[in-house]
Amino acid sequence: MSEPAVPASLSDLRETVRGLMPQLRADLEALTRIPSVSLPAFDQSHVDASAEATAELLRAEGLDVEIVREGGAPAVIAHIDGPEGAPTVMLYAHHDVQPPGDEADWESAPFEPTERDGRLYGRGAADDKAGIMAHIAALRAHRGNLPVGVTVFVEGEEEVGSDSLMTILERHGDKLAADAIVLADSTNWEIGTPALTTTLRGLIRVVVTVSTLDHGIHSGMFGGAVPDAVTALVRLISTLHDEDGNVTVAGLKSGEAADLDFSEERLREESGLLDGVSTIGSGSLLSRMWTKPSLTTIGINAPSVEKSSNTLVPTASAKLSMRIAPDENPQDAFAALEKHLLDNAPWGARVEVSLDDQGAGFAADVDGPIYDEARAAFADAWGTEPVDIGVGGSIPFVAAFAERFPDAAILVTGVEDPDTRAHGANESLHLGEFENVCVAEAALFARLGARASEPA
Repeated sequence: MSEPAVPASLSDLRETVRGLMPQLRADLEALTRIPSVSLPAFDQSHVDASAEATAELLRAEGLDVEIVREGGAPAVIAHIDGPEGAPTVMLYAHHDVQPPGDEADWESAPFEPTERDGRLYGRGAADDKAGIMAHIAALRAHRGNLPVGVTVFVEGEEEVGSDSLMTILERHGDKLAADAIVLADSTNWEIGTPALTTTLRGLIRVVVTVSTLDHGIHSGMFGGAVPDAVTALVRLISTLHDEDGNVTVAGLKSGEAADLDFSEERLREESGLLDGVSTIGSGSLLSRMWTKPSLTTIGINAPSVEKSSNTLVPTASAKLSMRIAPDENPQDAFAALEKHLLDNAPWGARVEVSLDDQGAGFAADVDGPIYDEARAAFADAWGTEPVDIGVGGSIPFVAAFAERFPDAAILVTGVEDPDTRAHGANESLHLGEFENVCVAEAALFARLGARASEPA
């Protein structure tokens, strides 16, 4: 491990960022008020407005800015040169957001940012418009004296799968090349403890359809001799876990997570697990959530309770979401899941499995001088050393960047914390942690610039 650089300006950065916070917050609130939901059912003019607002913020910092479309929502690409010989840092965030859901579940209007108890509530206030503003903060903290070259890439369709990202990387990748890539779309370990996300699980999503009849028939006349598809589907789904809740699909990879203090009490509090409901799986809790496969039934097509009749249902379907180990090949995982479902068809039922979506996981090589400087920058901001964490959710674009830029150090950071509730009602940003994130990114610029200027 190399010794981190210590730039002379570091002691002033926190005060500089603190002075910037009122305007940073005002700009964040303005972005949050734009309901830039990227799902096609929503008004896409708001996504356009969000891209333009992001572009204007970057233009104001002196960056050359363009808005690009490659078949999907608008993305913003911006760049400013640094000193000769300085490294280039690419900063990623996304300006699209999840739908708000039922507004009755929100304590305040989802697109009207509202502060309560030191947290700013609103859809996108954390995920990921605070990521955009953290990048803006680092630029403003060094305005007129930027120690590194900076490229900013703000995507507009992350929440709907980043369908055009690969085309953007193919056609505009030369503009995004960098020595270090900061992907600000993850979380910190807890309030007061920063984290670098070093592993992400991959994703396989399938639809399984079970058929037992060519038409529905009277349950009284034929029940007891003829199986219905819903019961067959339920029995098939039940084969995916053993009695302890471990995934039973053969051939899947599994790993061990970092040894961090994470209690069952914390899991229950953060997840909302009901009293009396046990956890599932075996091994450490973090391994179960970060590095081992998991399987969840996320939807079923069958007659609803309200519209059901005394009929043997001929066909039923379920959508299954499988998270896979960070180093698992998604196609291999799909093949294993498909084989399990076909091999375990109950009562000879016909089973069809179709791949709905897939995404690769990510495992970072966290050694090297850029990682050393990143950890030191976190310590500068929080006053405590960061921890390396995994995330059980999948962020497929991280693997896409790792593949496109194999020589870049990829730093997966974020503004979230265990109480953020991203994607849910009452999403929020801890304002004190947000300031620390801004200081850390500004400090990273300073440290990387200082390292580049050191004598060889």
